[in-house]
Amino acid sequence: MTMATPPPPSPTPNSLPRIVVASLIGTTIEWYDFFLYGSAAALVFNKLFFPDSDPLVGTLLSFLTYAVGFVARPVGALVFGHFGDRLGRKKLLVVSLLMMGGATCGIGLLPTHAVVGAAAPVLLTGLRLVQGFALGGEWGGAVLLVSEHGEARRRGFWAAWPQTGAPAGQLLATGVLSALTAVLSDGAFEAWGWRVPFLLSGVLVMVGLWIRLSVDESPVFKAALARAEARKEQGGVAERPPLVAVLRDHRRDVLVAMGARMAENISYYVITAFILVYATERTHLSQQTALNAVLIGSAAHFAVIPAWGALSDRVGRRPVYLLGAAGVGIWAFPFFALVDTGRFWALVVAVTVGLVCHGAMYAPQAAFFSEMFATRMRYSGASIGAQFASVAAGAPAPLIATALLAEHDSGTPVALYVMAAAVLTLVAVGCARETRHRDLAEADDDAGRAPARTGGRSSVAERR
Repeated sequence: MTMATPPPPSPTPNSLPRIVVASLIGTTIEWYDFFLYGSAAALVFNKLFFPDSDPLVGTLLSFLTYAVGFVARPVGALVFGHFGDRLGRKKLLVVSLLMMGGATCGIGLLPTHAVVGAAAPVLLTGLRLVQGFALGGEWGGAVLLVSEHGEARRRGFWAAWPQTGAPAGQLLATGVLSALTAVLSDGAFEAWGWRVPFLLSGVLVMVGLWIRLSVDESPVFKAALARAEARKEQGGVAERPPLVAVLRDHRRDVLVAMGARMAENISYYVITAFILVYATERTHLSQQTALNAVLIGSAAHFAVIPAWGALSDRVGRRPVYLLGAAGVGIWAFPFFALVDTGRFWALVVAVTVGLVCHGAMYAPQAAFFSEMFATRMRYSGASIGAQFASVAAGAPAPLIATALLAEHDSGTPVALYVMAAAVLTLVAVGCARETRHRDLAEADDDAGRAPARTGGRSSVAERR
């Protein structure tokens, strides 16, 4: 017997912008914390936590602790996804924000190798694991909270705003570091200045927490939860755990999401993290010059993401995503050619164009991944697809790029690496279904629970 349930309540006229602001501020803080570590890993952690190594080897070890955060992200995706699909998006987003902020402040208070020896990199790695775990749960919840409040017609535009939290966080982290390196001597920055932006995270978290607590839970999730509880009370039908339901009904979608992330993740960390190493080690530009180029490029990145999201509402998620993947693959070679000139304007053009192309993938990603999965497994599905790919893509990207530079003393192998990732993404997205017209409020009444034994196999994918 199918229970008749009312449709989810429509958001009030002012609620969606408030939800968007809350998600944007939260993701900005989370990405500020995460990217701050990446920039510090390129600039000072090699000297402070691995001082006995060759400079380039120290940078590799520093990036290795950076990669550890990515390893923890799939674990965070599993844990936060499970409870986010069971308890709601809002509760888990509050937890992720507190965990990320606490870990980042802890890094700002860490003793260095000169004080505690080998314990310093161990403590650093532990806090990086907490950062990665928290971020693994943040992304899915933030984009779903917006996607599930908005209407399908403009979902790409609204869901793109939490995505701007990445360039906004990068902008904020790079801006703070750039300001400190501009006003402090190298000695003062290495002695204490690098700690300031990490400790600043505590203030930002309090602001983000206050805003995030003021928003409502997703109406689509509340309606789906009510249907599930009504089914259980009436017929005793228990839902599968979200992870089991995802692997049963959405295996193909998870693989598509993982493939879609390859070029997006790898290109981003090459453009924003590895470039700080490449520009200073190969072309001998100053840290300040490289940071300023990333700062300008991040501002352009922030500006174009909503525009790309809006375009995906008009022409579809797939065409925009494919354009971005092709763009970063082609641009990889001019990117390094421009950086090799050693001119600031060329570095700015290289980073900015690269990030604009990246935005064409990143902008529609929130709506695209949200639309792939049924409501009671959406947090798990979107998070698993996004974060498991980060282990193979974003985690090793700075390490692989730095190793290629050390081996070949050229940016060409790194460009080939980015192009190979772009090909993988083109194949994955090319195999995907277009999702922009999907109604997230549709009642997938069978989703996530055992189907009746009627002689045939029922799945969410077959009913779509």
